[in-house]
Amino acid sequence: MQKWEPTKEKYLKFLVESKAMYEAMEEIVASGASPQYAAFVNTGLERTEGLARDIAWFEATPAMVAPVADGPGAEYADFLRDISKTSPPEFICHFYNVYFAHSAGGRMIGRKVSEMILDGKELEFYEWRERGGLEASLTRVRSALNDVAEGWSREEKDRCLEETGKSFELSGQLLRLIA
Repeated sequence: MQKWEPTKEKYLKFLVESKAMYEAMEEIVASGASPQYAAFVNTGLERTEGLARDIAWFEATPAMVAPVADGPGAEYADFLRDISKTSPPEFICHFYNVYFAHSAGGRMIGRKVSEMILDGKELEFYEWRERGGLEASLTRVRSALNDVAEGWSREEKDRCLEETGKSFELSGQLLRLIA
């Protein structure tokens, strides 16, 4: 097994690629491409503003320049844009898995990386201040997800469930940028 050795450069690349993916998520739900997406606008879980501030913080460090998003985050963003047009249930599967995984395991990873390479600095990517904080936002989004899924056919529910593996695969490619 490969030893996990994050660096500031790798972490910055992870943040840049994550921002590309989250921007796509937020643009898709705001686009109105499906009426089902309306329930997921301004949930309090949005990450792009915090990521932009974190990336700016890194760039304020001498010799740190944010790379272009041209890897797994940009690829995931393109994938999400495509799938959101053809299958709202499959897109919503990714939405759920990305946001809920980040709010749980993502925070632990962020804390560990911060201890290892950032002298304990907590990034805004891992803070939720809007709309009552993280737990209130998760509760609202979970309820909205359940409401939306109630209107799905059995086939749509199955497509959503079947998309879970792809969601974890694509998210995993992002996480590997840190290692």
